[in-house]
Amino acid sequence: MSRRSKPRPSVTPTAFEQARDEMFYHVIHCGVTESDPAHHDEWFEDTMRYLADRYPELDDKQLDELRTVGERFARPPMARQTREAATA
Repeated sequence: MSRRSKPRPSVTPTAFEQARDEMFYHVIHCGVTESDPAHHDEWFEDTMRYLADRYPELDDKQLDELRTVGERFARPPMARQTREAATA
């Protein structure tokens, strides 16, 4: 006798989740993480305008949160020594 689990209902991602995933994709494929941090502001300005047009259901607060998440994602990872010094 095998136990079959019930199929999970499909969950449609929210507009915010779709926009976030699309932004992460663009950060990776546009090489933002390897670019000069001085160019990040301009890139995010352009990208946020694009995402606001593409996802009109997002309000200003969500767009601000999306940018914050994207900027954190685009930062280079902290070196292990830097993290250890920061927690000491």
